[in-house]
Amino acid sequence: MKQEKLRREIGFWSLVSIAINTIIGAGIFGLPSKAFEKTSAWSLPLFLVCAVFIALIVLCFAEVSSRFRQTGGMYVYALKAFNPMIAFEVGWLYWLVRVTTFAANCNLLLAYLAFFVQGINVGSTRILLIVSIVSLLTLVNILGIRESVWITNIFTIGKLLPLAFFILFGFFFVKLENFSFDQIPTNEALAATILLLLYAYVGFESAAIPAGETKNPERDLPRALLTSLLICTLIFTSVQFVAIGTFPGLASSERPLADAASVFMGSSGGFFIALGAVISILGNLNGGFLAASRLPFAMAEEDESLPDILAKTHKKFQTPYISIILTSLPILILTIQSSFLSALTMATVTRLVVYAITCVSLIILRQRKDVPEPQFKLKFGVVISLLSIVLIIALLTTIDSRELINLLISLLVGLIIYSTFKLLRSLKNIDKFY
Repeated sequence: MKQEKLRREIGFWSLVSIAINTIIGAGIFGLPSKAFEKTSAWSLPLFLVCAVFIALIVLCFAEVSSRFRQTGGMYVYALKAFNPMIAFEVGWLYWLVRVTTFAANCNLLLAYLAFFVQGINVGSTRILLIVSIVSLLTLVNILGIRESVWITNIFTIGKLLPLAFFILFGFFFVKLENFSFDQIPTNEALAATILLLLYAYVGFESAAIPAGETKNPERDLPRALLTSLLICTLIFTSVQFVAIGTFPGLASSERPLADAASVFMGSSGGFFIALGAVISILGNLNGGFLAASRLPFAMAEEDESLPDILAKTHKKFQTPYISIILTSLPILILTIQSSFLSALTMATVTRLVVYAITCVSLIILRQRKDVPEPQFKLKFGVVISLLSIVLIIALLTTIDSRELINLLISLLVGLIIYSTFKLLRSLKNIDKFY
């Protein structure tokens, strides 16, 4: 079997850690005020509504992921369900998502670091920090999957502790009179808030990418995806509950958790929450880098749709070091040249397309006899898959023409890359024949 040259070091709780790190980034430190501004106290149950919506998609991932042991996640699913060209587009689009998201979040990290050291996020110091962060994550991923997962686990604990303190301490200061459901939001406000909050849950799919480095992916991945979603849902709803209940000025706050924490934790509250945001983003960057750096390896190894050199692994560390280095270079360049105001909406739209293809894959793979049986068989799987697809299509209808054009351009570039490498490989094979 391919990809057995990778070390299988990732266990169940490490998978949960990877998923949590890529779901919980910086969004939760700003979303409470944005959601409250649009729908007031109704934003609290909307977190649960969005969790149910995303759970449909996660359940589809749970079944499909339980069939395979290879690295690549959604790329592998599309390859087995459709054809190499569609699979390449899926892998290409998701690699773009992870690279652009890393660049945006890394710039946001520098903005939070400026809370502690003013001016650290500008000029040559900014560039030096970016180079240091990208270089460190590159080195950690080359040294071994165990080291990368170890760092991820540390960041997971580090990001959950401040949020846990915020929830536990804040609970005792909640004033129920701050919750008013008298005024029902407009349909436009509800739709906008659902879109906003639904985006908070994306990222779970990163845990599916390094399946080739997971001890028992068929068994552990479905449970890890569902467990991480449950944990994040509890955190998101609890944070929103405390934020609404403790901070009357929530709707206009730029730093809602820091401002709310200062109400019941004193002047140290803002410092504590800012530190939590830094740790949270660092964990998100590491989880995203792990996922992105494995995709070129999988695309070269599984279908040879990228050059063979990307499928090479380090003799000592057994990591796809060429793929890791290749991914780090565009991440470094894009991070230096961009800001947090990069096209994150485009990244989310692209994710939704990838989600839809995975949901369709569930239906197709159930009809196939030449693929492994799922270790997790979803009841009413076809119905849940169709509901997920309808939901995704409904969300995609909200994108504007510019985002649609960007998506089409990305697909076209992916098609050109795929066709070019296929042509070069075919010419090489012809030369060998003669």
